[in-house]
Amino acid sequence: MIRTLIVDDDRLVRLALSDILADDPGISVVAQAGDGLEALDLASTRSIDVALMDVRMPRMDGIAATQRLRALPRPPQIVMLTTFDLDQYVYDGIAAGASGFLLKDTDPAEIVRAVHVVAEGQAMLHPAAARRLVDRYHRTAGGRVRDAAARIGRLTPRETDVLGLLADGASNAEIAAVLGMRESTVKSHVSRILAALEVGNRVQAALFARDAGLHPAPPPGDGTGR
Repeated sequence: MIRTLIVDDDRLVRLALSDILADDPGISVVAQAGDGLEALDLASTRSIDVALMDVRMPRMDGIAATQRLRALPRPPQIVMLTTFDLDQYVYDGIAAGASGFLLKDTDPAEIVRAVHVVAEGQAMLHPAAARRLVDRYHRTAGGRVRDAAARIGRLTPRETDVLGLLADGASNAEIAAVLGMRESTVKSHVSRILAALEVGNRVQAALFARDAGLHPAPPPGDGTGR
């Protein structure tokens, strides 16, 4: 059961999201909060796996709340939901540690899927948000390419292979199939990759890989005649 927290200053939005998630037997909405401060209080007293987080709220906005929640000893995964498709929100949300970014008019089935995806340690971005994020990184490249290459240099060859596939959008199961390893081994590699790159989630790791020009390695024997 994925224990979920809904954070939004609009009570009707909270109720609507709760109704959407209630239809999935694998998700339980365990709490609702009207702002970031209330979300922090709730997360400190109960176990939360995923938080659906609004951006613009009184007292503490979603960006600051995401950063604080991700700093907890057992941090929840964060999916940011907003009506505002703006570059700065996407960039700041991912930098704060969010693993998902969706618009509130996203199809309800996609919101449910996002909860499952990020609960498994994956990332899920609205296509427009993903494009904006990548464009922003390309525009501000500078010395970040050198920094990304240096950090990736800390990885083992196998971890580099995993990172290349991760950056290409592959799930843990897909990476395991391509590289011929157990999915649990892939999860261990991903944890070490995040620590080595000093990032908080797969989205940030993927951006480091793109900065460094890392491309996924082909499957063993792919196109080589072996």
